[in-house]
Amino acid sequence: MPNKLNNCNLCPRNCNVDRENGELGFCKMAKTMIIARSDLHFWEEPAISGETKLKGSGTIFFSGCNLQCIYCQNYKISKERKGKEITIERFALLCLELQNKGAVNINLVTPTHFVPLIIEGLKLAKEKGLTLPIVYNTSSYENIETIKLLDGIIDVYLPDLKYFDNNIAINYSNADNYFNIAINTIEEMYKQVGKPKFTKDGIMTKGIIVRHLVLPNNKENSKNILNYLYKTYKDNIYISIMNQYTPLKKFTKYSELNNKVNDIEYENIIEYALDLGIKNAFIQEGNTAKESFIPNFEDYSNL
Repeated sequence: MPNKLNNCNLCPRNCNVDRENGELGFCKMAKTMIIARSDLHFWEEPAISGETKLKGSGTIFFSGCNLQCIYCQNYKISKERKGKEITIERFALLCLELQNKGAVNINLVTPTHFVPLIIEGLKLAKEKGLTLPIVYNTSSYENIETIKLLDGIIDVYLPDLKYFDNNIAINYSNADNYFNIAINTIEEMYKQVGKPKFTKDGIMTKGIIVRHLVLPNNKENSKNILNYLYKTYKDNIYISIMNQYTPLKKFTKYSELNNKVNDIEYENIIEYALDLGIKNAFIQEGNTAKESFIPNFEDYSNL
């Protein structure tokens, strides 16, 4: 596989920097993986982390991010880039350690900018006995060529579809043309993994769950996203409609982001999904907009 870090165009930022020799692009990552957390995670969708009788998703959080949303919940690793440098060999061992702990899958969070290294690490881990499904957990701000590198390697795709409205994408994530880029990304993912498949315990082993984070005062954006997904894929994918947005700082320019999503907003969007005919969906109940749901990114003792 060609070294994609010499002239990095792994994502639509197309920075063209030589990360192999220390140049940094938008994600601010060089040639070495930086990981902030590797542990069992219990707060994903049930098809990813399982019910309580299972051991959880083997989740690896990568530092850096090619999207940099202004409201990011994981800003300590995406913006502040906290974490520890990890070799490809150590990454492979982390995957095996998670398998030994009883993880139901290996869940790669914000992996785009490390894809060539991840591919090498997963091949090594599989040679050493890794058998778990691999989950690719992404913002969907991807170049198609990068996703094509993952064909046959990734079993479950967990992409976001954040924005339908391009103005919102630019304002919140400085990501022009996000929607078109993301839907092309999801189309390629679907070509690779197809309709969902599950274990007897309800863990997805093949397929796609598209996540949509509902943002305050953006109901039409959410409805347009749901309408597109259902008309395009019907019941061949799952949709996760999330209300967990948590304001972590005070915004002046985009004051709507200072609020949580209220119950009426969220219920209205769920009703819209039901009216469309969406059946394969995950929704969140109760007060999920809490900082306590954000993992600890300060402890690297098990890396």
